[in-house]
Amino acid sequence: MKLDKQTNRLIGRAMHDYAMLTNHDRVMVAVSGGIDSLVLLNILNNWQLKAPIKYELLAVHLDMGFGDIEPEMIASQLDRLGVDYLLEKTDIGAQALEDEDGRSGCFHCARRRRNRLFELAKEKKFTKIAMGHHKEDIIETFFLNMMYGGNLSTMVPRQDLFGGKLALIRPMAYLEKKAIQIAGDEWGIKPVKNPCPLSEKSKRQQVRDLLESVYREDGTIKATIFSSLANLKPDYLLKNKI
Repeated sequence: MKLDKQTNRLIGRAMHDYAMLTNHDRVMVAVSGGIDSLVLLNILNNWQLKAPIKYELLAVHLDMGFGDIEPEMIASQLDRLGVDYLLEKTDIGAQALEDEDGRSGCFHCARRRRNRLFELAKEKKFTKIAMGHHKEDIIETFFLNMMYGGNLSTMVPRQDLFGGKLALIRPMAYLEKKAIQIAGDEWGIKPVKNPCPLSEKSKRQQVRDLLESVYREDGTIKATIFSSLANLKPDYLLKNKI
């Protein structure tokens, strides 16, 4: 099943704007089991058939150690999509919940998960790691960093790492969540519920709820905030170390 023209155009624009894929790339797709990462995997898998370049795909799911059913359900979805994949069992989530150094378990969990993805990419000689983040994720990250990190930054559609040996790419950076949900429904993708006990209590969820209340008041605000992330005016920000 094909994507609608607008969704396809936005993905293509993001891929072009940030030069996300090149010929002979080896792309690891980080699959959490949620609708976003599964839709991204299906998009990249389908694009292999029409893209003017050749690239390899491998879906990678890190089992965070919260339950035994989750990996089986994700494997079922990956089998259905017909892609090569790797499932790795870890205790990253359980360890993160036990940390008591003043930072949240979510921080440790995300950091350790990402570090393991970096290790796998290096071991298996992948050039790109594709992640299923979308427009709302990028906006939420900006507000998270501003409210809790004390800085103005967000996740970017492409981030080069390790001297350019690896790049994180986010092909759905220009898509809204609702477009991803529609694509997932049309493709019959069955997302796996996040088993983390903190998934509904995280700071990200609090920021998401706050922003959703703002979006409901004015339907143009989301697009305006997103545009502002590329319209920085340094002369109108405070100096460092006031």
